[in-house]
Amino acid sequence: MTTVHHPTDPRIYHKQCKSLAKAGFQVYYIAKDDESLEDIENIKHIPVKQYGNRISRMIFGSISAYRKAKKLKADIYHFHDPELMIVGALLKNKHNTVIYDVHEDYVTSILQKDYLPKFLRHIFAKVYTWMEKLFITKMELSLAEKYYYNLYKRGELILNYPLLNENFLTKNRKKEKIEPKLLYTGNVTEDRGALFHAEIPAIHNEVSVHFIGKCPKELSEKMYNQAKGHEERIHIEGIDRFVEKEDIDRKYEEREWLAGIALFPPTDHYMQKELTKFFEYMNAGLPIICSNFPVWQEFIETYECGIAVDPYDHVAIKQAITYLLEHPDKAKQMGEKGRQAVMNELNWQEEAKKLISWYDKILKNRTVSH
Repeated sequence: MTTVHHPTDPRIYHKQCKSLAKAGFQVYYIAKDDESLEDIENIKHIPVKQYGNRISRMIFGSISAYRKAKKLKADIYHFHDPELMIVGALLKNKHNTVIYDVHEDYVTSILQKDYLPKFLRHIFAKVYTWMEKLFITKMELSLAEKYYYNLYKRGELILNYPLLNENFLTKNRKKEKIEPKLLYTGNVTEDRGALFHAEIPAIHNEVSVHFIGKCPKELSEKMYNQAKGHEERIHIEGIDRFVEKEDIDRKYEEREWLAGIALFPPTDHYMQKELTKFFEYMNAGLPIICSNFPVWQEFIETYECGIAVDPYDHVAIKQAITYLLEHPDKAKQMGEKGRQAVMNELNWQEEAKKLISWYDKILKNRTVSH
């Protein structure tokens, strides 16, 4: 169940729903309507209405999801939005299992929402913490990040690693000439480094920066301004619209990118995370240029798959880009090491086995207890 996420959300639809359906589970997918949802055996889409504002969605979307879910009398209910916690608690009974899939560190996420006044952020964070303690005690937890275990002290780690893309794995970058173009994929926001990335053409005069992912129009204008007269080397695909996973995958294959970028400002929300885009860049064989937060730096050094720099240090950013431009063999080597790591361990196929095994165990335990 999700009333918030896009219906073709990679973790929910492409990874979890499809993997469970393929394993033989009958999946009912309660989500907003979307024509791009495929007709897949064992997945029945149950649409919920899309509402124009958050309050309507939180109230009426949740009521609709609850009514549709209750009719199913499912063995397992698996929901993905904090605002569905009450729905999950109402659905829980002795005959079923309810799973809350934790995608985010929601407390730190609330605390950095700029559109809310600071005092409201703190109130909402406290209310959210209180609601969690109240509603999820009888639920199972699916955790998308390793460090969430430190927050909850329980749950199954079903990590948000990428689906292996066969086209990426068979592509041989060794023979190709790398272009002076940097790629950013996924939602474009200020807390995900949009203004840092937009400054790169002013920092290094040989490269262009390409964004593919939903970007608010107002932010895109700020980004062009941030390029300080070099906006012709900023390319944004996805202004005010959601970009499908298939379109992002095609973008990876479109060119011989120099690197994937993730120069984020330091926030409590992102500093502990292993970004999903890291794994996607690695899957595509791209080296990574990212912020030098301790967790990120350790990740980059462990897999030898890129360069971590201070996102405020223009000299360091320029040096990292110049190094990759002047040492294309090293850049390709970093990309290849990242790709091997994803092929061998950091991929959804391995996480899918854990998810399916967990579901089997839940159903087996239920059968034994009854």
